[in-house]
Amino acid sequence: MSFAEKTVCVSGGTSGINLGIARHFARAGAKVFVFSRDPAKVDAAVVELRGLGAEAQGCSADVRSADAVSDAIGQCADAFGPIDILVSGAAGNFVARAADISSNGFRAVLEIDVLGTHHVMHAAWPHLRKPGASVINLSAGQASVAMIGQAHVCAAKAGVDMLTRTLALEWGPHGVRVNSIVPGPIGDTEGVKRLMPDAASLDAKIQSIPLRRMGSTQDVADLCDFLCSDRAGYITGTVIPVDGGAILNPMPTRMEAFIDG
Repeated sequence: MSFAEKTVCVSGGTSGINLGIARHFARAGAKVFVFSRDPAKVDAAVVELRGLGAEAQGCSADVRSADAVSDAIGQCADAFGPIDILVSGAAGNFVARAADISSNGFRAVLEIDVLGTHHVMHAAWPHLRKPGASVINLSAGQASVAMIGQAHVCAAKAGVDMLTRTLALEWGPHGVRVNSIVPGPIGDTEGVKRLMPDAASLDAKIQSIPLRRMGSTQDVADLCDFLCSDRAGYITGTVIPVDGGAILNPMPTRMEAFIDG
């Protein structure tokens, strides 16, 4: 589908799944704005997106800072006009049992995932095209499936999904749709590297997935494409996995073995 003349803003859009989404919309003709903490990654992403033929800009901003996010999204609106598609994808993760997580470590993940999502949503509201905007929050299977070593992420992503549902209620009357996407194991991403750091754990995970393969960033981007298109014009407040069925068969025993060495 063409997204020509549409403005797309992607938080965390300089690496991994989020960059894959930004690439997809760039190829589809959209004007794309990305931001993340690392200025070098921002510059590299903007060059790549322009190489795909898109009008692209970006800036450095930490989603934990309301002022930084507000400034970034203001730059997007100043450059490209009202935001048609907003993707909030910044996330944090590490593996640790709940009894071993420090207050600072737990807080860091909550601040990136939950508070960061709130900052992005709050800052974008005045700049969203109303009616017509589509908002996508990136969640995770930990929001609905308890996982050893992931208490902080389980709590944070559950918060993201409830933000999605609540904002769908509040923003629906203005013609703005809000949905969550739940990526499964996506190959060659930081999350997979951290949670499945060796060949044995990676192969075990693949064998647990009903479709018997890792996902790709394009799998996630394809769902974004649908949800942000007119074909999904009556869909809001949903939390949709794109995971090959992985959420049906979690692997707590493998995670426990990994943590315990």
